[in-house]
Amino acid sequence: MSTELRDIATKLALEAGELIATRRAGHVEVANTKSSDVDVVTAVDQESEQLLFSRLQELRPGDGFVGEEGKAQSSSTGVTWVVDPIDGTVNFLYNIPHYAVSIAAVTGEPSPGSWQVEAGVVYNPATTELFHAARGQGAYLGQRRLQIGTPPPMNLALLATGFAYSQAMRVEQVRVLSQIIGEIRDIRRMGTASLDFAAVAAGRVDIYFERTLSPWDHAAGELLVTEAGGVIQGIRDLPHGREGIFAGHPTLVTQLKARISEVGGDTLLEDVPGWGLE
Repeated sequence: MSTELRDIATKLALEAGELIATRRAGHVEVANTKSSDVDVVTAVDQESEQLLFSRLQELRPGDGFVGEEGKAQSSSTGVTWVVDPIDGTVNFLYNIPHYAVSIAAVTGEPSPGSWQVEAGVVYNPATTELFHAARGQGAYLGQRRLQIGTPPPMNLALLATGFAYSQAMRVEQVRVLSQIIGEIRDIRRMGTASLDFAAVAAGRVDIYFERTLSPWDHAAGELLVTEAGGVIQGIRDLPHGREGIFAGHPTLVTQLKARISEVGGDTLLEDVPGWGLE
């Protein structure tokens, strides 16, 4: 089943990617904002999600759907699609060629820590790079199988991260980074979570850590990492997800997780003053 779901996800990611590339060739404007003034939505996000929702209803009637832009449907088959129609919308808006369609098929309860990710595809229509994985079948960039290599020592590790939409949470994240920046090679903040997970799987960065992600930000990407030999963990002993998520080689994840805790970077979100988005 996993390979069948991956093939469907691949087909639909390419279809949505073609739509996105066509629209990006024209003029793009902000259509709305969500959690804050900097959390933007374009009409293309909405159009891409509608395309994916409609096509999945045709190909997999009865499957559930959870989309970033609000499309939702409960599952009668045990399979739910977790979709970000354009991950990295701000990059897309500014025509920075680092954004992606992220599509995952999960079984079980469609929430992080409870689901089992069966298939995941992350497609960058600006570069045409296609990352894909099926559970138990490995992770790939195109036809090249991905495998996380021997980790470097922490002081030579390249860390990918991202910042929340909440101003208060961004200040907290910078505080944490300021405590560890002298202990690692450097950081990369590229603005598209799904592609950050893909970068870990492809060895383009060594480790990834971020907080306040939503399910569609990491559902597909986490399978890329685990199928490439990495691990996904949350802060403290919590499930990975909104509170925090680490991705990378088990050794590096253990080391970074401990250091983040030492500098207070695993404070629960509810205890970070002013972090809330609602």
